[in-house]
Amino acid sequence: MKRFAGRLLEALLTLWLLATLCFVLLRAAPGGPFDTEKAAPPEVQAALEARYRLDRPLVAQYGAWLGDVARGDLGPSFQYPDYTVNQLVAQALPVSLLNGGLALLLALLLGVPLGVWAALRAGAWVDRALMLFAGLGLAVPKFVVAPLLVLLFAVTLQWLPAGGWGEWDNIVLPVIALALPNLAYCARLTRASMLETLGAEYLVAARARGLSEARLLFAHALRPGLLPVIAWLSPALINIVTGSAVVEQVFGIPGMGRYFVQGALNRDYTLVLGVVLVVGALIVAINALVDALRAWMDPRLRDA
Repeated sequence: MKRFAGRLLEALLTLWLLATLCFVLLRAAPGGPFDTEKAAPPEVQAALEARYRLDRPLVAQYGAWLGDVARGDLGPSFQYPDYTVNQLVAQALPVSLLNGGLALLLALLLGVPLGVWAALRAGAWVDRALMLFAGLGLAVPKFVVAPLLVLLFAVTLQWLPAGGWGEWDNIVLPVIALALPNLAYCARLTRASMLETLGAEYLVAARARGLSEARLLFAHALRPGLLPVIAWLSPALINIVTGSAVVEQVFGIPGMGRYFVQGALNRDYTLVLGVVLVVGALIVAINALVDALRAWMDPRLRDA
């Protein structure tokens, strides 16, 4: 119980520091949310600033916003006046979770078997070919991969739509664009970990006693060999979250990444802060789940 309370306090402190830093940086950036309203009469400008508390001192704005967040209210959106940030997040979060979850699942379902296969064929042409493609997958950034996928599968072959949302075929290209770098890293990480595990002394002794390679792999090597992959899930999630901003913009997907980019460009303070808080809370929760999964797979970590 004490450990859980400590983790919860640490998570809340992390989210508070993240929100405070984002609040300060947004206010320090040049420009404001209503710079395009300069032609409006002064009384209209004053009314807008009063409505969104921009006429108050910065400390008062911060205190009022923090109080609203404590009550679960992320505030009104500056650029979407008909919606609150809670409503925008409620619309965008399931979209991003679907894309990100499928991308991570695809990376694991393909990356782990390919990495194990490469480790079992270490030094062979299959191993070299797989690692070559994995290196290319890591080298090409998402803002290059996404347009290339559109050019190939949407424009040239016309197999899939170039963007939009609402049908199953709208999901395919964004998921592939998000998954490719993580798939490549997962394959390389699995290969390296499995090579180290397969060379362990206890497996060499078990092999000498006549155990089959299949039993060695599935009963003794796979679980410890996948521990680094489990630990990698947290940075993989962060990589998907950061990559979604690019992918959602390219494919016109109404997700969290797109709202974050649009909010930052339009100085929509409450929208950016709301997205940062929700994504930060999601990452903290995923980190806790990954730690629990690692402790279940490796008993040595339970008392750490």
